[in-house]
This record gives sequence, structure tokens and C-alpha cells, in this order.
Amino acid sequence: MSRVCELTGKGPMTGNNVSHANNKTKRRFLPNLTEVTLGSDVLDRRFRLRICNAALRTVDHRGGLDAFMAKAKDAELSPKALKIKKEITKAQAAQA
Repeated sequence: MSRVCELTGKGPMTGNNVSHANNKTKRRFLPNLTEVTLGSDVLDRRFRLRICNAALRTVDHRGGLDAFMAKAKDAELSPKALKIKKEITKAQAAQA
């Protein structure tokens, strides 16, 4: 399983461990990923996603999964999240 957030596209970064003697060795900074179940109000369904905690805070800030997907860029979303976004937009268009 890749360590990439399904909603924001955040992945591992690289950097250095720096010792007291200023020795540098390569290391990886991994995103804080968690398995979360998010519900869609429009579709009246729940989706299980592997997202970083920063994305979870953004989803709460924007007012839920439907509002987040409306503003999300397609390039950042995973194929699974893109499919969810298309379902949500189709359901919102049918309601309007």
C-alpha cells in the first residue's frame, strides 16, 4: 500500500537526520495516514478512505465530504476519490 493521502495527494518527503556532530543521513518524513469512514449527505452513503490528519481537518473545516469534493482538484485525488467525486456531482445535479 502506498503512503499517499487519497484526498490531498500528500506523500513521503525526504530530508536529513542531523546529529549533534552535524553528520547528515537520509531519512523519510511520512504523512500521518489514518483509515477513516466519511459520510456523504447527498449520496447517503459512507466511504472508507486512507487520508492524512490534515485532510481530515480540512474536510471538517469545509463542512463535510460533499463540500470538500466540490472544491478539490482532480489531479490531487486518488482514482477511488475521483469516482466518489463524480458520483456526488452527478447526484447534486440530479437534485437541482
